Amino acid sequence: MDEYFIKDLMVPISEYATVPVGATLFEAYLALEKAQEKYDHDKYRHRAILVLDKNNRVIGKVGQLDVLRALEPKNENFKMFEDISKYEFSSQFILSLREQYLMQDEPLSNICKKGAQIKVEDLMRAPTEGEYVEENTTLNTAIHQLVRGSHMALLVTRNNEIVGILRLADVFAAIFHTMKKCEIDNQ
Repeated sequence: MDEYFIKDLMVPISEYATVPVGATLFEAYLALEKAQEKYDHDKYRHRAILVLDKNNRVIGKVGQLDVLRALEPKNENFKMFEDISKYEFSSQFILSLREQYLMQDEPLSNICKKGAQIKVEDLMRAPTEGEYVEENTTLNTAIHQLVRGSHMALLVTRNNEIVGILRLADVFAAIFHTMKKCEIDNQ
């Protein structure tokens, strides 16, 4: 797989969904929607939004799970579900209790209305050291980083500047493309 370099597989930052610090979750959604409309529809869709500082540098990422976590109720009653799990009740039982509790909570439309006003910096995750990869790195090295860190994507750098995103889906596609080519060549 050494014939692939990260720069061959990455999505350039100019094609990715980005929002400035201070943007709301709804504005982030609109940026994601716009980026997906422009992006080649034969490829995998974007699943995250990058947050930029005033100098247009990436300072964080908002993924699908980050959004869901932000919408989940956070109060003392909800904490009790985490506490009872230590008593070894089955996950089915705890899920059943959680569903009963959530049915008494706000309708989804109200939760989404409130969630749309959340600022992206309140739910973004700052990239960790293991989430950066140099654009001239081989795919083998990137695979190791993705697996070791259980990352869905890596930020691609050139001279310490983020220039793109290497997504797990694109790496996966490259691996199977190579596998297919090898099988055809062996026949």
